[in-house]
Amino acid sequence: MMSGTDLKERLIGKIQEIDNDHLLAEAYRLLALEVEGEKAFNLSNEQRQAITEAREQISGGQSLTNEEADNEIDQWLKK
Repeated sequence: MMSGTDLKERLIGKIQEIDNDHLLAEAYRLLALEVEGEKAFNLSNEQRQAITEAREQISGGQSLTNEEADNEIDQWLKK
């Protein structure tokens, strides 16, 4: 396994070889997400509320397994 320093050097080398501006912009975006961590996601109040409600439903046992959800979707699509 390569060390962090080796990985950085190889990554820098690869970046220097890229001529595609779109690819460079996308690589930069991905690296920025990693560095910024949780700052990458800005949730609205409505989104936060939906997450809170979903967590409460899960805690209260109001959730479906993947199989149950698939069955419900199949039944809905047959209507």
